[in-house]
Amino acid sequence: MILDTTYTNKEHIELINDLVGKPYSLMKSIKMKGVGSKRMIIEDVSPNMNQYLNTVDDVNYANLELRPIGVLIRINKGLKNFTWVIPYYQLVIYKTNGSSIHAQGRYIHFRNNTTFKENKAFFDKLLNEKVKYESKYNVLP
Repeated sequence: MILDTTYTNKEHIELINDLVGKPYSLMKSIKMKGVGSKRMIIEDVSPNMNQYLNTVDDVNYANLELRPIGVLIRINKGLKNFTWVIPYYQLVIYKTNGSSIHAQGRYIHFRNNTTFKENKAFFDKLLNEKVKYESKYNVLP
């Protein structure tokens, strides 16, 4: 589900908290050594996500935020912000010439450059959290 989060909306906050859990506390995020990624350049998206990107030949950025039972992908389009809410059970990550995240019939592919390489530790943390979630709830087939 993709929400317009440019302005604070209590209904959107409640919906996000229901789907992927409340944000980590300050102490928990310090223990985890951060819960957010640096911004990454979007190289490609699925056709049903083109409306959330800049229409001119401008660079599109996104960053990720870990939540207890999911991940948020925040996409910047000019002055607007969109948040793609993905619970762990729907999340699929492929590493091919960068990284692509697939869920809910959509995907987003990040460019393989220096900012992506700086986020390697974050992606390792993301995969570890997903594995913890799947082992906790026995979601594996």
